[in-house]
Amino acid sequence: MRGIVVAGVSSGSGKTLISLALMAWFARKGWDVQPYKVGPDFIDPGHHCLVTGRTSHNLDGWMLSRPVNRKIFCRYGSSADMCVVEGVMGLFDGFSPTGESGSTAEMAKWLGLPVLLVVDARSLARSAAALVKGYAEFDPDLSLAGVLFNRVGSRSHAAILQEAVHSATGLPCLGFLPHDPELSLPSRHLGLVTAQESAWDQKKVEQLADWADSGLSSHFEPTVCGCGCMEQAEDPPPFSPSSGLSFSTAEQTDRETEHDPVRIAVAWDEAFCFYYGENLRLLRQAGARLCFFSPLRDSVLPDGVDGLYLGGGYPEIYAARLSQNRSLLTDVARLAGSGKAVYAECGGFMYLMRSICDGQGEVHPMAGVFPLDAVMGERFRALGYREVRTLERTPLGDAGTVLRGHEFHYSYLRSEVDGLQSVYRVRDRRGEQRDPQGFLLDNVLGSYIHVHFGSNPESAGFFVSQCWATRGLAD
Repeated sequence: MRGIVVAGVSSGSGKTLISLALMAWFARKGWDVQPYKVGPDFIDPGHHCLVTGRTSHNLDGWMLSRPVNRKIFCRYGSSADMCVVEGVMGLFDGFSPTGESGSTAEMAKWLGLPVLLVVDARSLARSAAALVKGYAEFDPDLSLAGVLFNRVGSRSHAAILQEAVHSATGLPCLGFLPHDPELSLPSRHLGLVTAQESAWDQKKVEQLADWADSGLSSHFEPTVCGCGCMEQAEDPPPFSPSSGLSFSTAEQTDRETEHDPVRIAVAWDEAFCFYYGENLRLLRQAGARLCFFSPLRDSVLPDGVDGLYLGGGYPEIYAARLSQNRSLLTDVARLAGSGKAVYAECGGFMYLMRSICDGQGEVHPMAGVFPLDAVMGERFRALGYREVRTLERTPLGDAGTVLRGHEFHYSYLRSEVDGLQSVYRVRDRRGEQRDPQGFLLDNVLGSYIHVHFGSNPESAGFFVSQCWATRGLAD
């Protein structure tokens, strides 16, 4: 499988925009491009999908084991002509100041792919050679394909950079891309504006491809197309709603293992779009039919659903509209009170609370399943990897179930959690204990933590079995 890992010397180097431009450039050649994102980010993969038409999948050295990462890579990459893996932070940044765990460099070595190093060239001349030389020699086991300079000022600037780097390192300079304000990616709290809300269209995708074409070296394609690992991937890639933008009518191509499969409602629209693609695949593999609906637009849940999965997103941005859709909130509360299995994380957890107080101080009533109120803060209240161990049986497994995930949110709980059952014992990546999480009310589990089912695939099967066990209950 041909592929490249796009890595920056630091966050803010421009690796997301360059990854998108390379995807558009390869797609213009008529290639099927499979995108990936290193790390727990949900937003970049959405933009990948807009450009390639294929669901982007997260690869993560902390949440997932080496074999699981390699299988995810091969499962989806085996049917593509080119794999583009966008890195996270700087190339060598990970969990430790002395080791590579969790870094883009580690993932590149796990996958056996060469690395394209992205350098922000603003205010750099010969100093770029010192920077690149350090990266090139830091880890002799890492395959560095070459350097791509971003925000290059002029042709003479490019010539200086090329001569300096080649003289000092011998590495090829594979491209010099100028700053283009029309291709900027707007951002806000939690990261970029999501793909579901962006103004990207085919014209923008063509602009991305033009931008790449204008600055890439003639040696770029043969240099970067390295061959990655090959492992058996037993399941074909499923369709994900992120492959299209018709949220309420997403196509279904589930692997139905029963004549009358379990039906799980999955929230999907601009307000709720933070899902790991592998989570959805594992639910399908366990026999579920996923029924996508929009909390912004649909007045009721899909007919005959046996469970509910509410992922994260930006409910605080759309709190007024979500609150005004009282018929759906009532339907969600009715299902949650019926005993059927419900799993909600982060934004979905907020949706099940009594209210959300947005950034302007306006309070918006929500479903009222949990006697809690979420308030938006001005800075993040939690950020980092989390490992959870369940203290009791939940919709995700028996007591003692261990899952890994990530937590990142600005909101906090204004109301007390007294009387609510906390069923997660939580530790961060350093093993330090965090505040209790995971609130269980009947058969409804809510938490701020996004878990990756790939860290414990049995949890997806357990959730499907819980939906099956309660399917006869009336809403």
